[in-house]
Amino acid sequence: MKKRVFLILVTYNGEKWLKKCLDSVFNSTYPVSVIAIDNNSNDATLSILNQYNEIDIIDSKSNLGFGKANNIGIEKALNENADYLFLLNQDTWIFPDTIKSLVDAAEKNENYGIISPLHYSGDEKTLDSSFKTYWERKTSTLEENIDEVPFVNAAAWLLPAHVVKKVGYFEPMFDHYGEDRNYVERVKYHDFKIVITNNARICHDRIPKRVFKKDVIQSKYTIQAEILNINHNLIYSYWKGFISVFGLPKFFLKIYPVKKSILMFFKLMGFYIKLNLKLFKIIKIRNSYK
Repeated sequence: MKKRVFLILVTYNGEKWLKKCLDSVFNSTYPVSVIAIDNNSNDATLSILNQYNEIDIIDSKSNLGFGKANNIGIEKALNENADYLFLLNQDTWIFPDTIKSLVDAAEKNENYGIISPLHYSGDEKTLDSSFKTYWERKTSTLEENIDEVPFVNAAAWLLPAHVVKKVGYFEPMFDHYGEDRNYVERVKYHDFKIVITNNARICHDRIPKRVFKKDVIQSKYTIQAEILNINHNLIYSYWKGFISVFGLPKFFLKIYPVKKSILMFFKLMGFYIKLNLKLFKIIKIRNSYK
């Protein structure tokens, strides 16, 4: 019996990739229901989505970011009795057997909390550089073609419904970055495993570029993720965040001039101080993860 799989696609100005992404989804050998949440695109994204009668489109009037938009789709899918939720980035495409392979892997072990395929670059031949780094950090091979990893980015996650019901939704304190890292730590807290199956693959058509403003924002949310990491006690989590205030600018000295790294340090320190002032809110959020 086929499981009910809901593919959740968050879109924002994705006209460059969207048709290839959606055509690949509807060419899947495993049937899926598609929920698309558009984050107030100002290009042809909505027009492309509307070409597919099978898609349940949610048109947000503001840019909610990755996590909050996914939360809308996740809630809708669970209300429609989804067995699995497949989160997919708009700048990806899948292969006919991708979803079947992911579901097959998930069905083998209900302790798999996040199941990821291999991520190839747009040339369909070489691994995505960031994904390769995550995969190389694998901690063990659980069974043939299944590797456990400490983290994998959320470009293509299969989430069993029972895991989401236990772990919850994405944390709304994250606007555009860091949601996936926070979620991974919560999945691990509840004793589920993060795995990559070698039998499934996607292509992720991106070329990562260094932009100072983006790196500052991502660094802030890295610190926030450290402080919200429920796997550590509160004091240690704040200490880890404090260390990152110094460590991240030091890392970026390899990329940016000294002046920019100093500027980053002061921006991160200011953000860290604000998180200290939100102590009671942080405690409440951390307790909600348990």
